[in-house]
Amino acid sequence: MPPLGEHHYELTTTWTGNRGTGTSGYRDYARDVTIEVDGKPVLLASADRPFRGDSSRWNPEDMLIAALSECHLLSYLHACVTAGVVVTEYRDVATGVMREDGRGGGAFVEVTLRPEVTVADAAMIEAAEKAHHQAHEWCFIANSVNFPVHHQAVVTA
Repeated sequence: MPPLGEHHYELTTTWTGNRGTGTSGYRDYARDVTIEVDGKPVLLASADRPFRGDSSRWNPEDMLIAALSECHLLSYLHACVTAGVVVTEYRDVATGVMREDGRGGGAFVEVTLRPEVTVADAAMIEAAEKAHHQAHEWCFIANSVNFPVHHQAVVTA
């Protein structure tokens, strides 16, 4: 049994892009992948288009930004409940910058979250703005990356 507060996650990633000759050449295989977690819909994934992937599928870069955005959202809602702020709407248009290193690799250098939040009463706006800082402190995913995660939040009533 894991220690108190320790959580384990498991998923299965399967390459489905063998076109009949495996990886016999760089252009001979698709980057198609399925990602499965018991009890959840299968996620169809691939590489990003510049890396010979299928742009109609999720790619790792999309999923990293999505994980940061959703984690902040969920942490933020908790922070608002704790502060007595009633959130009625939340939408985030998140962006990220990844830089290739010229050696076949690269890394994200930043992600910017742009939450647009609506609260039930104008008197809650200040506390709602402060809750973004608390949410960032609580976000497991933001605490796990080695690049800055910026926040450009707008809160209205």
